[in-house]
Amino acid sequence: MPAPTIHAHHLPYAALLAARAPDAVDTVVIHCTELPDLATARAYGERVLYDSGTGNSGHYYIDRDGRIEEYAPPARSAHHTRGWNARSIGIELVNTGRFPDWLDSRRQAMGEPYTDAQIAALTALLQRLCREIPSLAQIAGHEDLDRDEVEASDDPALKVRRKRDPGPLFPWHAVLAAVPLRRIA
Repeated sequence: MPAPTIHAHHLPYAALLAARAPDAVDTVVIHCTELPDLATARAYGERVLYDSGTGNSGHYYIDRDGRIEEYAPPARSAHHTRGWNARSIGIELVNTGRFPDWLDSRRQAMGEPYTDAQIAALTALLQRLCREIPSLAQIAGHEDLDRDEVEASDDPALKVRRKRDPGPLFPWHAVLAAVPLRRIA
């Protein structure tokens, strides 16, 4: 598979993210944006949420047409998965997920399929990352690593999963068949 084109579009605070050695990275975490489009995901990523002057974002974003944007360099620890940031690369796939009712118990289905172009770009990116970061050994979905439940927005007596991405329509079998990473769940 040819090397993917990656468009560097670093977040304004990327240089403020904690630096790390490449061999500290052993995991890739797959996310979906749960937002309508890449522009909205960018706006969310640019929001400063921490005293460090940084916010939440993944390293790479893959749009529905397969375009790959790098929001944070892999040598920096982005804020994408609680407890896993220092050791992982976060890859976000543009997908509506549960948008805009993320925590509504009546709207937990994730019905938008990932595009063929997204999965091809993801596979090419993962293959490139495996060549460039030899310590990469495992892959997980955000839902595999963050299993917390929170009160449903429509009924506080109900609990819903805080994170469900990349969700039930993510083609794990095809992705795992194309890369030398083992899935942790």
